[in-house]
Amino acid sequence: MNINNLINKNLHTILEENLKLADQIDPIQIDVLVTEIKSAKRIFVMAAGRSGLALKMAAMRFMHLGYTVYVVGETVTPAILEGDLLLVASGSGTTSTVLSAVEKATKQKAGVVAITADADSTLAELAENIVLINAATKTDFGVSVSDQYAGSLFEQFTLFILESVFMTLWQESGLTKEDLWPKHANLE
Repeated sequence: MNINNLINKNLHTILEENLKLADQIDPIQIDVLVTEIKSAKRIFVMAAGRSGLALKMAAMRFMHLGYTVYVVGETVTPAILEGDLLLVASGSGTTSTVLSAVEKATKQKAGVVAITADADSTLAELAENIVLINAATKTDFGVSVSDQYAGSLFEQFTLFILESVFMTLWQESGLTKEDLWPKHANLE
């Protein structure tokens, strides 16, 4: 198989796996996530690795809608407080930095929504609410859940879920693309 055919085949595999997950997502969990975002005074996002990149992308979009959003670990991120929301992601549900952040946020009486692939993980137990993605975790080397490497499917679908939440919030807001444009970075 030539490289172009292989790339096309892999692209279809990635898309098909994500579409399969879209049919499995629990709409009640998504409703809770949307409600928590809407009611939060401020939103804090936190994850490690590629999951962290997906949450940073979502944070940018929520900021475009006018939400006050912080990325945990950045030097300008303030203390989380009661009424705030901590949105975290960890496929395994065992990432120590994520667990620590959830414990601290809970002590401050902030809301917590965790995106994870393991409903029985420590993260799922600690979080007030979860969004369960039935994807392989980074240590699942089988192919029963995904043909992709490590946690790729989890990371992709985390982004897709958060993009769909953004689009929904945007549509509900009545704002136009032109309304959002002034919030785009201009010091690039």
